[in-house]
Amino acid sequence: MTAALSQRRVALVTGSTSGIGRAIAMRLAQDGFAIAFHSRASVMAGKALTEAHPGASYTQADLADAAQVQYLVARVLSNHGRLDVLVNNAGLSATIPHADLQAATPDIWRTLYEVNVIAPWSLITALEPALRQAARPACPSCILNISSHAGIRPKGASIPYATSKAALNHMTKLLALNLAPSIRVNAIAPGLVNTPMSQKWAAARELWQTRSPMGRGAEPEEIADVASMLVANRYITGEIVMTDGGLNLT
Repeated sequence: MTAALSQRRVALVTGSTSGIGRAIAMRLAQDGFAIAFHSRASVMAGKALTEAHPGASYTQADLADAAQVQYLVARVLSNHGRLDVLVNNAGLSATIPHADLQAATPDIWRTLYEVNVIAPWSLITALEPALRQAARPACPSCILNISSHAGIRPKGASIPYATSKAALNHMTKLLALNLAPSIRVNAIAPGLVNTPMSQKWAAARELWQTRSPMGRGAEPEEIADVASMLVANRYITGEIVMTDGGLNLT
């Protein structure tokens, strides 16, 4: 790492080889950040993204494994020497009818909480010193959690999933109070986003087309626009920004 590169601001985006995470990483790269890419499985995509972006890095890690979370932290700091922005985008879902309580087993609760709540917490606590070190009075460091509209409204793929996102939202607010002013903490709560995975969600797509004021789901790049704004703004903290095309109004 050259001396010039060590002065470049760095953003770690978890789950950044596809979907919302990739769009956010691409946008932050355009904004001038060196990107630490991450994924659980898509190694080839991660390496290709790294090669396409000078100063970037890629780390494969399963965030359900505490040891691999710490490995990710060590790799990012070793590769870049600093961290200015942490985007907790990686997450898990489980589709279970809300009325089917028996199907929402304790194992499913534990699995979703491990990745959607505990992993972001572990990354934040491990990276807090680096984020504080990079912060400046005129430019605080930033944590951005990617949540879901299901964490605000009583909706979502399953009760365990929605509850995990509600926990992430409340964590966001608690951390914003306790890490300020050196580190700002916000969250984005998307609704339906047009990714390859959501193409199979016929009921959700019909819901957004018929009931949301915008008449469609979001494009990943539209979520990335909000992420870029929250990262660039040096004042906003403790906000959960709903980005569901106005569906919450209906």
